[in-house]
Order: sequence, then structure tokens, then C-alpha cells
Amino acid sequence: MKKASKRFHPWLIGLLIIIVIGYVLSLRDIPTKITYGVSFSKFHSDELQLDWKEVYNALLNDLKVKHFRFSAHWPNTEPTEGEYNFSELDYQIKGAEKRGADFILAVGRRLPGWPECHEPEWAQDLPLKEKQEKILKYIETVVNRYKDSPSIVYWQVENEPFLAFFSRSHCGALDKEFLDKEIELVKKLDPSRSVLITDSGEFGYWWPAYRRGDVFGTSLYLYIWNRKIGPFRYPITPAFFRIKQSITELVWGKKQTMIVELSAEPWLLQPIISAPVPTLLERMGPEKFNEMIEFASKTGFDRQYLWGAEWWYWMKKIGYPEHWERAQELFR
Repeated sequence: MKKASKRFHPWLIGLLIIIVIGYVLSLRDIPTKITYGVSFSKFHSDELQLDWKEVYNALLNDLKVKHFRFSAHWPNTEPTEGEYNFSELDYQIKGAEKRGADFILAVGRRLPGWPECHEPEWAQDLPLKEKQEKILKYIETVVNRYKDSPSIVYWQVENEPFLAFFSRSHCGALDKEFLDKEIELVKKLDPSRSVLITDSGEFGYWWPAYRRGDVFGTSLYLYIWNRKIGPFRYPITPAFFRIKQSITELVWGKKQTMIVELSAEPWLLQPIISAPVPTLLERMGPEKFNEMIEFASKTGFDRQYLWGAEWWYWMKKIGYPEHWERAQELFR
């Protein structure tokens, strides 16, 4: 028995050291006040078969949202090569400006919403180099159109670009050199604004995105549905995010960080509108919604953008207003 104790003693010491280091790294200030915003897109409203203007106006006028993340999805913005459609983005941005709201504007090929990488039909079969040239031209056109808006706070370039395994069939491999070109272009076109780069909260290493951006944003998902193992909750606590922040800052220095995508709608393997309501409520009912808010409040991020506002409105329209009513409390 004595020999066994000596054999395992170093491992126990090592485990204790790891626990102590993790505890020390988790000791971060927890903000007493959190600034909440939402992601909004016509793209997601269309998926839910909603009148997107009706949804957006409800966010402005009923929820009183003051902080938005918009997405300039390439297929919506340039549906025909060289011919741009800015009517939807103009409406969103002018609405925000009139009500004193600010916004992040995301540009690039990979933007929020499945299948992650969004391309207009005319660009899908282009050779890679030519396609990249078209992406840069579309980004340049969007940035030049909106950079004079007093309400824009950050440009987001791509969305979770380093989450390479997710939606690989649609996005392919990440071209880091091209990502750097996109970032460089946006900075050149609008040097007065910071560039936001995002990464996955659960799987991302963070540092490749963190060091490239002026501002860093993470996603936060607890409840997902995997095709092989089914629905489950990630076995993590808020300390997981505090530790990742501390490690990243120790290596790469401090900068502004935020939760840019806080999951507050159900993760399903089918379109939301075709899922039974009991399934929706089981995957993201009011209890889980509140759990997400409470969990995120302890991560150390003082700015958090919720994902799922279009779904809250859809639920309200079909007779389940609880998520919408809870959001009213957050934004007032």
C-alpha cells in the first residue's frame, strides 16, 4: 500500500495544482450591470415565415432594444452580380438611427444562420480566386455605404471563421490569408471603427480570432442537438468562460470582449416552424431561457447579444408570449 501511495502521490499533487490554477483563473469581476442586445436578420425572419419589418419594429418599439447585430448576407445584398439590394439593410439601419439605437454590422461569406456560409447563386460555381475577389468587392460596397452612419459601433468580419469543422461541407477549409485580407480591407475603408472577430465559446481556441480583432466576441450555447447522440447540455459552468478569458488575456493582452451570440431559441434538427410546440418548449422553454440569462450573467461579460428574438416573436404570435415578456424585462 505504501508503494502505491508513493506512485500516485505526484498525480494527486498535479491534479491539485491544476484545480488551484483553474480556480485562480476563474476569479474575475462579475458585472453588476449587463448591456443586452439582439441579433436580427431578415434571413431568419424569412425562415420563420414572418413579416420581417413587423418583427423588427416590434423589437424597436415594444422591446425597446437599443443594441443590434445586423448581418449583410451576401445573397440578399448582391442577388445579381454587380446589382445591389440595400432596401432591407437601409430600413434596419435607418430605424436604429431614428430611435437612438446602435448596431454591429457583419460582413463576409460566413455570417449567422445555417448553413453558415451564404453565397448568391451566381457566385457558387466561380473559381475560388475569382469568388474571393467578388467577396472583397461586396464587402467594400457595404462598408462604403454604411460607414458614415453614426450608429454603427463595430464591423464584424465573418462569423466564427475558426470553427472549421462546423458546416465544413458548405464552407470548406478556412483560408486564413483571405480572412486577413478581409480584415485589412475593412480597416482601410473605415479606420475609425473597430473590427470584431468571433469564435465559438465551447469549441473555439479563441486566440486566433482574439489576436486578429480589435474586439472579440464569443458565442454561448448550452443546449444543442447532435445527430449521433441526440439532445444534450454541455457539462460546463460559467467559470469555463472566465478561465478562457483569463488565459487569453494573459497571452494576448486585454481588449474589449462580449457574448455576441447568446443562444435563446431551440437547437433542432428540423425547421422550427415544422417542430411540435412541446418539442420547442422542451428544448428552450421559459425555464431554460432564464437559465441561459442567469448562466451568462456569471461569465464575466458585460455586453451580451441574444440570439432568437425572431423566434420569441413567432412564439408570441402562436400564443406563447413568455419569452417575449421575459425579454421585455431585460431591455427596460
